[in-house]
Amino acid sequence: MSAAPAVSFRGVGKRFGGRTVVDDLTFDVRPGRIVGLLGRNGAGKTTSLRMLVGLTRPSAGEALVFGHRYADLPDAGRRIGVSMDGIGPLPGASARRELRIWASSLGLPASRADEVLEIVGLSEHAGRKAKGYSTGMRQRLSLATALLADPDLLILDEPANGLDPDGIRWLRDLLRGLADRGRTVVVSSHLLAELEQTVDDIVILQQSLRFSGSLAELTGGGTERLEDRFFELAGSGVGGTHV
Repeated sequence: MSAAPAVSFRGVGKRFGGRTVVDDLTFDVRPGRIVGLLGRNGAGKTTSLRMLVGLTRPSAGEALVFGHRYADLPDAGRRIGVSMDGIGPLPGASARRELRIWASSLGLPASRADEVLEIVGLSEHAGRKAKGYSTGMRQRLSLATALLADPDLLILDEPANGLDPDGIRWLRDLLRGLADRGRTVVVSSHLLAELEQTVDDIVILQQSLRFSGSLAELTGGGTERLEDRFFELAGSGVGGTHV
């Protein structure tokens, strides 16, 4: 018997005024997989992730984590780690202080803050105020926050933004190590070539679902490029607004 989905979207839709952002979205994410969520700006990726973690209410359908709405999931803050825009550093706090505050709120020992700072490569900068960090360092701090409770599921929205090539390679290895330990990762990104080296499964969203399945299935076992298949399924077009 296959394991129950870590993430389930069931007929999920979202409208803002008269505009449909997400339309009848249905797919599952299996545990222990790295899943890439792809779509252009305005395709509904961020909105879908926000609905999944209870930051935005669906207009229709259900977005579930481990069979529950986020708000109804026992110990959700420890089982799910989130890194996305709008969850920024605490005003005036150093990275270490910020992580210790988050650790305390989750019932974790203060020492866990130093452990995740080491994991993300920020130990030498732990005493600096986070507001003075570069974009890449803020990304690492956001990942450290998401990793605090060693969660079963990570939800990452554009985690490679601001990372240099070494940082992107580090992120890839980190995510693969988490999946190898049974964790599930859902990652939204525009970096198709990088995702092709990172993910197990792909979800293509352009308001509605265009594809959900394994990377191997989408690319014919590597005989076609992810980029080519993406444009075939998502259609042509440029521009758009980040949603």
